[in-house]
Amino acid sequence: MTSNLTEYIEAGKQFTRDERLEAAHQLLLSVQQDEGDESPNGAEWEAELLRRAQEALDGTPTLHDVGESHAKIRAELAATRRK
Repeated sequence: MTSNLTEYIEAGKQFTRDERLEAAHQLLLSVQQDEGDESPNGAEWEAELLRRAQEALDGTPTLHDVGESHAKIRAELAATRRK
């Protein structure tokens, strides 16, 4: 790590929690853009969350028990490993 980066990180620790989270978020976005990452951006995630919330309010989503879902995933992974 360069001394400039170390200084930057130390200076960043003086920010509020929310400011540090925003800085981390912006840095992550810049890395994803550099890598051509096609992850959904903030606006896309917000739209998806609003869609899911509306489904929940409408009573239209298909809900799954988390324990059952995890058990199913574990079984599928175990079956894949045996092959």
